[in-house]
Amino acid sequence: MKKLLAGLLVAGMLSITTAPVFAAAKIKDVDANYWAQTEIAEVVEDSVMFLSNGKFNPEARISRVDFVTALLKVLGQSNAAIVTDVPYTDVAKSGADHDSIARSQQIGLVYGYPDGTFRPNGSILRDEAQSVISHITIDGTVDNSIVSKFSDSNKVPNWAKNVYAKTLSYGIYVNHPNENELRPTEDLTRAEAAVLLYRLSKKLDLVKSQYKSETVLGTEHLNVSKKAPNNEVTITNLRKIVKEGNVLEIEFTEKFKSKLASAGDTIVFTNPEDIVTEEGTTVFPAGSKFYGTVLNIQDPQWFNKNARVYTQITKVELPCGKTVDMNAKPFYKDYALKEGPWMTAGKVALYTVGGTAVGTGAGVGFSFIPNPDKVGTGVAIGTPVGAGVGLITGLVTPGLNYVAHEGEEIQVILLDDTSVPQCNK
Repeated sequence: MKKLLAGLLVAGMLSITTAPVFAAAKIKDVDANYWAQTEIAEVVEDSVMFLSNGKFNPEARISRVDFVTALLKVLGQSNAAIVTDVPYTDVAKSGADHDSIARSQQIGLVYGYPDGTFRPNGSILRDEAQSVISHITIDGTVDNSIVSKFSDSNKVPNWAKNVYAKTLSYGIYVNHPNENELRPTEDLTRAEAAVLLYRLSKKLDLVKSQYKSETVLGTEHLNVSKKAPNNEVTITNLRKIVKEGNVLEIEFTEKFKSKLASAGDTIVFTNPEDIVTEEGTTVFPAGSKFYGTVLNIQDPQWFNKNARVYTQITKVELPCGKTVDMNAKPFYKDYALKEGPWMTAGKVALYTVGGTAVGTGAGVGFSFIPNPDKVGTGVAIGTPVGAGVGLITGLVTPGLNYVAHEGEEIQVILLDDTSVPQCNK
């Protein structure tokens, strides 16, 4: 209805784009510009990693036992019953590290050393952490040549070549500050661990079932569009998995006009009401922010071909501050946003009405000068002629730019499964 009214009024608007702003945790030594701020805030919020006197100590190394403890939390194994003995000589049964190491041992998460020690306070190297990630994720066909793309690939030990090929392919790795380096044999820092754990938590579907304690509670359904290829949502104790092919309805948070926008701009959408399954589970709480990037804009073409805006939703920020990776595009032909037939019809109608007025005036003027008695004849001839000229003009002119008002709704389709975590707030 908003689009129809806008078409009838032929209203324009200004394009305003907004960069995403994510909730920041109150951490004394991690400011909003820190490279891993988002990931650190998330793992602290989820009690995967902890603060010490309000500080995260992001550049400090992470110990083996702390990495194991955090990993158990991500996998939902932090409260698993202990049914095995710890075989390591440097881990006391009464010690604070015992339970995490015992749980790790019984599911085969992180192993000790040949000399019978675990070295809980020792450093964990970057390639060792990647080895653990590779070990617990499902096997697939990967191209080992992906490792050679990095400038220090010669530093990757032979035993870790397949490890890195797998974790790089899955996107569960970290290579800060130089994205062209892997630095495999250096100590893993707490900030780097936060990034790894955050990325793993977003891809629990890649974790082998024996390593995670995730219980499927059932399958529910979204009913946003009857034309959606899929409407299933898997509900677990850890998250909601919105299956590829589901359609969501969201709306613009700002005015948008394709004429004033360009590729690379950010478009922010929201959902004013909860997106809920038919069975009653809230998938996306009201007020979630969907961040889209303009991929391309095709300007209006002659013969009434309207502009097309190609955009992709890449991230969602939930009201509790957690972020969700998403791959979604507009649920329209060619994944493009464009003006609908009502707007085009309104434009052609305006040309036709304008032509009618001009034609009528010309007909009156032409007939009035030579013979006042033929004014009626002039109107009868000028009106349809002018209308016809206006109609033709309206049909052959360039199409319309794409215009959307604040609050205008669009539908988007998921091109991959989307994992939505539980919110604690």
